Amino acid sequence: MVYIINILIILFIILVIKIAFISIFFYQDIRAAQKRDPAAKNFLEVLLLYQGLHALISFRLAHALYKMRLFFLARFLSQATRFLTGIEIHPGAKIGKRFFVDHGMGVVIGETSIVGDDVLLYQGATLGGTGIVKGKRHPTIGNNVVIGAGAKVLGNITIGDNAYIGANAVVIKDVPPNSTVVGVPGRITRQDGKKMDIGLDHVHILDPITQAIEELQDRIDKLEKK
Repeated sequence: MVYIINILIILFIILVIKIAFISIFFYQDIRAAQKRDPAAKNFLEVLLLYQGLHALISFRLAHALYKMRLFFLARFLSQATRFLTGIEIHPGAKIGKRFFVDHGMGVVIGETSIVGDDVLLYQGATLGGTGIVKGKRHPTIGNNVVIGAGAKVLGNITIGDNAYIGANAVVIKDVPPNSTVVGVPGRITRQDGKKMDIGLDHVHILDPITQAIEELQDRIDKLEKK
């Protein structure tokens, strides 16, 4: 009985040390999740229960192994994380600070993807390639970019800072900064050069088709008045 109690105490100490380690080294990522997800009640909830954070922690470790050219171990850890979280991040990808995956099931980030700081991805988002060519074949994502649920960003393209990729959009061309992209294929809507702070808001997104229809309707109304 004493032996079992000692084992439990040791395991508890290891758990506390692990939590403290993660809290220190992933503090900014945890705070980013708290800021962007209104469902996040407290620091500990994000730390223990958010699979997006767990996938990011695993990726950081796998990426370190990848840089050490321990490719098999890196991929093994990546695939194990995919099994546990539903999020697949290739260990060769490069991801910046305060990265947050909301819910995350079905998220895929390819090997040569480059992701900037303060990027938010929703479930089902894909940063993928368009062929079997070697070299840079996945997207480069700028800072403060939001990629909506089910969106596909494909190929060696660049998504500018502060861009918003709408849900289920398919993007295969460069996107300038401060823009919104919606539809299949993705269509760009300018945001007047202003920094976007959309967070989790999927509602207030400019649709270029709707805008065009509204502009035509305005012109018709003016012509009818004449």
